[in-house]
Order: sequence, then C-alpha cells, then structure tokens
Amino acid sequence: MRKVVIFAIALLCAPAGLFGQALHPDSLFPRLIGHWVLRGTIARQQTVHDVTFEWLLGREYVQMHEVSRQPALNGRTYEAVVLFGRDPQTGAYACMWLDNTAAAAFDPQGIGRGSVAGDSVPFLFHYTATDSFHTTFVYDRATDSWQWHMDNDSSGVRRPFARVTLTRR
Repeated sequence: MRKVVIFAIALLCAPAGLFGQALHPDSLFPRLIGHWVLRGTIARQQTVHDVTFEWLLGREYVQMHEVSRQPALNGRTYEAVVLFGRDPQTGAYACMWLDNTAAAAFDPQGIGRGSVAGDSVPFLFHYTATDSFHTTFVYDRATDSWQWHMDNDSSGVRRPFARVTLTRR
C-alpha cells in the first residue's frame, strides 16, 4: 500500500511534459472552442448545422461534433465527430474524420494533415494517388467567425464541395 501511495504522489508531482503536450498556445484552435451554427452550401444544397468544439484529454485534442438540422435525402441526419491534434515536434496538425456517410475502420482516407498558415488551417485528405479532399478553416478576427471551404481534388483539378460560415451561438 505504501508503494502505491508513493507512486501516486510521484505521478501527481511529475512534470506536465511527461504526459505529452497540449495544443500550442498560439494555435488557432482555442478560437474554435464553443458552440457554433454552420450556414452555407454543401453539395449545392443550402444547409444549417449545429457544431460544437471542445477540449479533450487535458487539452491534448480538440473534438468537433457536427449535426445537421435537416435530414438528407435518405432520411438520415448528417453527423460527424472529428478529432484534431498537433505534433509537438513538427507543429503539424492532424484530424481524424468520422461521420455517418460511410462506415470504416479508421480508414487512412479519414485522416487529414495540415499546418497553420496565417489565420487558416488547411487540411489535406488523400484518397488515392490522384484524388484528395481539401478542407480549410479560415478565421475572421474582425467578426470572430470562421469560413470553412471544402474542395474535391481530382488529378489537381479542384472543385468546390462546400462553402460555409461558422458563427457563435
């Protein structure tokens, strides 16, 4: 029992770096935390979604939960859970996108990578050698809102898939 108590005290006193590193304090991700309304066009359809961003696991990750207010043609409401993290060594960001449009066992196509570029965070998802998907979050400091652009890319030709705005609820 005494060894357990000593171990517990040592664990509590250990430096925070021992357990990993939270997202960089200068990153844009703290500005995402909160409740948002997404409005705009996705797949040529006007849409409204509710989106929540929150910290997870001691601020190691950010989770996005997105739910459409309208059901799709198949009657199902779109829902996604997305996890964002940052590599403390390189500063590169990664996100794992899980949604109810296709079931997969953590397919590599659901992992996007990107780096902060000014007030934007562009992520690239590779589907095949010639097909990919771009999703870019662009922060507007003046309005404390986000533009979110999503584009299909086939052999280097990008076609808009979505143009939406996130405003605070």
